[in-house]
Amino acid sequence: MAKLIELKGISKSYDSEKVIDSMDLYIRDGEFITLLGPSGCGKTTTLRIIGGFEQADEGELYFEGTEISSVPAYKRQINTVFQKYALFPHLNVYENIAFPLRLKKIKEEEVKEKVTEMLKMVALSGFENKSVSTLSGGQQQRVAIARALISHPKVLLLDEPLGALDLKLRKDMQNELKSIQQKIGITFIYVTHDQEEALSMSDTVVVMANGKIQQIGTPTDIYNEPKNAFVADFIGESNIIDGIMLEDKKVKLASHVFDCVDGGFEKNEPVDVVIRPEDVDVVEPERGMLIGTVTSVTFKGVHYEIIVDIKGFKWMIQSTDYVAPEKTIGIYIEPDAIHIMKKSEYSGKFGDYSSFSDEMDYISNADTAEEF
Repeated sequence: MAKLIELKGISKSYDSEKVIDSMDLYIRDGEFITLLGPSGCGKTTTLRIIGGFEQADEGELYFEGTEISSVPAYKRQINTVFQKYALFPHLNVYENIAFPLRLKKIKEEEVKEKVTEMLKMVALSGFENKSVSTLSGGQQQRVAIARALISHPKVLLLDEPLGALDLKLRKDMQNELKSIQQKIGITFIYVTHDQEEALSMSDTVVVMANGKIQQIGTPTDIYNEPKNAFVADFIGESNIIDGIMLEDKKVKLASHVFDCVDGGFEKNEPVDVVIRPEDVDVVEPERGMLIGTVTSVTFKGVHYEIIVDIKGFKWMIQSTDYVAPEKTIGIYIEPDAIHIMKKSEYSGKFGDYSSFSDEMDYISNADTAEEF
């Protein structure tokens, strides 16, 4: 896929606070790309700059090779669907979707053809005369998407569009959105703080924190090969432990030497070690590589979430087998379940599942931060 949009050295500040810091990013034609991160990380500001609703303080923005920073939003081949769908309550479904064509004074015959096509695509055929105020949240969102797509933009921006929906409807609409994107084949740029949403829908995920891109990759790469402790923690659950890389494929953590599959580090280099909870096997103590005491067990439907104290560090384990609290257990970890990361500014902030960890403080602060 060819490059469609490119951001070069984009920076943006509000009241002297930098919310985007020298961002470089390109987006390909026909790609479903998601900007993922906590509140205040700069993802919405990035979207607004691409859409023309904000002007960057520094840097250049290219669309099909042409610099467009000074091009107003209405002249860009880009449309937006917001979390609040901004439908017109005095217009029915048909007229809401037809509105962009009315502005362009398109002939009525063509309007009818295009609206009918959009209604079919978003599975709302037969809803033409309904008032939008009588529709469910998911149906309103489909109307907003149809209205955004009817003028055939090259890019659709989606700013947390599922945020107002309940959990089951969110999952249904995730599949719906991906299906629509594949049918029409245009670029979708999606903003969310929901990791599951990003992993299930995207071709490419851009993980952001503190105004900077932390990692870009496929959902599989982001989950299996996180670049630093922030990415490892933000995408799913992770045990992130201090380690020492003794040599290629040998790492020491919690006073035990483990075989792993990573290399290319300095001898005796301090590292962060990531082990996903689902990759830890519970075994009898005598068979365990490490031994610990179960401090809590929570039933999650498809598995038990088990917290184990090992040398003062709280590990999370996900297992389909119940283990009683206070029980002493062993854990066994295969070499390919151990991922090694270089130390970063996020080292030591995540991964311990004690009740009052720094991680919980970070989440609490992030949740109350202003969204940029």
